[in-house]
Amino acid sequence: MTGPHAQSAGPGLILTPEERIFVMTGLNRDSVCAIVILLAGGVFFWATFYIADMNYESPGSEIWPRVTLVLLFLLTSGYLFQSLKQGPDEAGEGGGLLGWVGRYRNALWCYGLFFAFLLTLDYFGMLIGGVLFVFLVLTALGNRTPRAHATHAVVAIVSIAFMWSIFTFGLRVILPQGEIFSAW
Repeated sequence: MTGPHAQSAGPGLILTPEERIFVMTGLNRDSVCAIVILLAGGVFFWATFYIADMNYESPGSEIWPRVTLVLLFLLTSGYLFQSLKQGPDEAGEGGGLLGWVGRYRNALWCYGLFFAFLLTLDYFGMLIGGVLFVFLVLTALGNRTPRAHATHAVVAIVSIAFMWSIFTFGLRVILPQGEIFSAW
């Protein structure tokens, strides 16, 4: 881009004012995302102090959200540390819709497949739908060889079976059966 606010970042690269902020501060996109996630997590953690106490003898209703948010904080802190260690983003080329789709292809696959999983949850249920979702995400993001497909299938079956077991036997929560299993 050229204009009064554009600045050269090297041979043939022109930065916009927004891109210059990242280069000057040493922040990259991952650092900004991690900071936003940490701030949002802090707000959510603060909100857990306003969860009503039900006066049961078991742990309070605020325990699981806090445990989850502490785990999110730890993982996001590691993400922030790694992104700060990586340094600022380099100016990229290729813009427009196709450039954007190319940059975010993997995330778009994940969101699209998750949306399809949610739409088909009533029909397939958690077991079949979850296995299909995990398998398809692994296949979309990973290798597409027959050996990789076998690995994806094993990971999908084991991970969903483990998750289903935790909810069914540990938490006593019945996950959606779907219409296929309800017929049996």
